[in-house]
Amino acid sequence: MGFPCGGFEFGTWKMAKEYKEALLEKHYHEGCPGCKVEKMKEVRRGYPYLELSFIWIVILSTSLPISSLYPFLYYMIEDFGVAKTEKDIGYYAGFIACAFMFGRALTSIFWGIMADRYGRKPIILLGTVTIAVFNALFGMSTNIWMAIATRFMLGSFNCLLGTMKAYATEIFREEYQATAMSAVSTAWGIGLIIGPALGGFLAQPADKYPSVFSKESIFGRFRYALPCFTISAFALVVTALCCFIPETLHNHKLDNTSDDDSIEVLEAASLESTGKTGNNKKGSLLKNWPLMSSILVYCVLCLHDTAYSEIFALWANSPSKYGGLGYSTNHVGTILTISGLGLFAFQVILYPSAERLLGAVLLTRLAGALMIPVQLSYPFIAHLSGVSRSILLSFASILVNVFSVSAITGMVILQNRAVDQHQRGAANGLAMTSMSLFKTVGPVGAGILFSWSERRKDAAFLPGPHMLFFFLNLMVIVGVSLTFKPFLVTTRR
Repeated sequence: MGFPCGGFEFGTWKMAKEYKEALLEKHYHEGCPGCKVEKMKEVRRGYPYLELSFIWIVILSTSLPISSLYPFLYYMIEDFGVAKTEKDIGYYAGFIACAFMFGRALTSIFWGIMADRYGRKPIILLGTVTIAVFNALFGMSTNIWMAIATRFMLGSFNCLLGTMKAYATEIFREEYQATAMSAVSTAWGIGLIIGPALGGFLAQPADKYPSVFSKESIFGRFRYALPCFTISAFALVVTALCCFIPETLHNHKLDNTSDDDSIEVLEAASLESTGKTGNNKKGSLLKNWPLMSSILVYCVLCLHDTAYSEIFALWANSPSKYGGLGYSTNHVGTILTISGLGLFAFQVILYPSAERLLGAVLLTRLAGALMIPVQLSYPFIAHLSGVSRSILLSFASILVNVFSVSAITGMVILQNRAVDQHQRGAANGLAMTSMSLFKTVGPVGAGILFSWSERRKDAAFLPGPHMLFFFLNLMVIVGVSLTFKPFLVTTRR
């Protein structure tokens, strides 16, 4: 008796599925850019190299200016003459670094709403243009207040990351969703590595390359303008290329017809037959706990990432008498470039397979757990010298960046799975606002912590840099602990 019933249920389910697919085929709208993209995704086969390239260059353009200042920030503040002693430089560095995040925290939700209302493409173009303008102005800063103001404006108009996360989810077929989010996180992580490399190699060009740049040239008078101008020029090139990307937002509302009602009934029946219950994705984002829980974990991990980036650069630049490495901007740039290449190789070659094998949550936990011993090793690496120290430092830097970006990528995937398209821009805007608030605290706290650690280099408990990396590991532990139930709730789409 059970078998015929099971066969009948299977047949009914199959007919319902075919009917649903037939209905969906009728609901493409002429002149709708979102429908055009959906049609393109249905017929296109093969690896999406072109789409990945656009994702890469846009995300790279928005991440480069965020951390490009770290290798020379120590010296920029020294040139401003606001720090009375070397130990105070880290304090002022935190305020310049956090100005960007504070500006982004104030506007990210607004840009997400604008992207949902007017489309992804206009917001992308606006973001790349403002990077070119405000980053160039930052490079020409003559005092700390101008530096803070230009970084604040750069952050306020930084509308790209949240918008591009939504865009990446919409432009790729379902089987490439992990690749899409990996591309976003990889380009972001690479930008956070290449940015400091550019800052390290191109800052103070008249001092490093006197045969090319004279003291009287613009780059001799504005010692930190060259890396900023380079990034601004790249942003202008990206702006020109983005004129050719397709819009993914639908410009129509769903028709309230019997066909749509049939689809809703079939979807509800499908959920009931499989024993699944869907989230109310059309409701308030704040009540969507799968979204909110993944955002909170994401914020903690991003707080660690920002604090680590600033602490590593300041620690590498600071004199060895305070427990630092005493590296030049060029040396720091070399270390970070090597880290970027390692991160690129992992994210492109290994991350998609690792995510499919382990899942986003388990991969985040594993990456966080492995990060802790590596960070603990930094103060001990500082006691080495010569080639051995450079090799070990580069290897440790690669590992920390790989683990950090992998953990963050997992949370990004969960966020975009928790909402539908009509809320995706706002959801990513909410994530960006929350993350930016955490990242506003990160540079200030890291700067103050760094200054404090230099004053206690002879302490009996966690002296000098040991205290820095102890606090970084605490952040990782908190982030990983939040990935367990009942806090983190995941949803399947």
